Amino acid sequence: MSHLHADDHNEAVLKRAFFVITGFALIEVAGGIVANSLTLLADAGHMFLDATALGLAWYAMRLSRREIDGTLSYGYHRWQVLAAFVNGLTLLLLVVWILIEAITRIHTPETMLPLPALSVAATGFVINLIVFRWLHGRHSANVRAAALHVLGDLLGSAAAIIAAVVVYFWGWTQVDALLALVIAVILGRGAWRVLRESTHILLEGVPTGLDLDEITHTLSTEVPGVTGVHHVHAWALTAEKPLLTLHANIDERLDTHAVVAELKRVLLGRFGIDHSTIQVESGPCPDHQ
Repeated sequence: MSHLHADDHNEAVLKRAFFVITGFALIEVAGGIVANSLTLLADAGHMFLDATALGLAWYAMRLSRREIDGTLSYGYHRWQVLAAFVNGLTLLLLVVWILIEAITRIHTPETMLPLPALSVAATGFVINLIVFRWLHGRHSANVRAAALHVLGDLLGSAAAIIAAVVVYFWGWTQVDALLALVIAVILGRGAWRVLRESTHILLEGVPTGLDLDEITHTLSTEVPGVTGVHHVHAWALTAEKPLLTLHANIDERLDTHAVVAELKRVLLGRFGIDHSTIQVESGPCPDHQ
């Protein structure tokens, strides 16, 4: 699937997920009030937060499709990375909130009506499972960050189901807080991964999977006419869009255009880099002078 078609599909999935999660969050608020269930109300808060994250991710993807202009010469792709970074931060805030809420409930358990809570939580679990399946496994870091938010809701719905069942049969309300602690650990790990990946891109780090030494060696030894490669720099607009610049010493007796074309063919075929800028040199590097 091409990047263009993949972006179209990712945008449609985010839009659909945003409206589904927002709609059910409103239903869950009503169910939490009727059942006097703090678990459902807390999960509704999670869903509203996640709906915000999905809306942000959707807007960022739409924004990234704007044409290149004089202000942002590379386009708006980095908005996706920025949205993933913000989503990672909100996930960490969500983890802190869950930890505080869980500790509070351990010390001061709250009563609830288990059967209404169970019906709403079970419905939420099915809806979140469907939305998570829409988002899970995609290559976009922005969509993966949104999927982690939905995973939080999925786990929250599962915790609400278990809590309702345990309260109904045994009356042990502290189980809700204990399950919340498990959720916090899982979400914390996911949030850290999202933040690490998006921060690496924002700091112009070398894209994951690229080895600059390997690129330098391959181009220097396998492309005829190239006598040396230096000043190799690689970064990414998004996780799926790597960029590279380099200086190449080329035998001046050869067709420079053909050699550069071969360099670009190797960069694309071997390393998946379809946007590269190559400075051709036939003598000492001007930067060194």
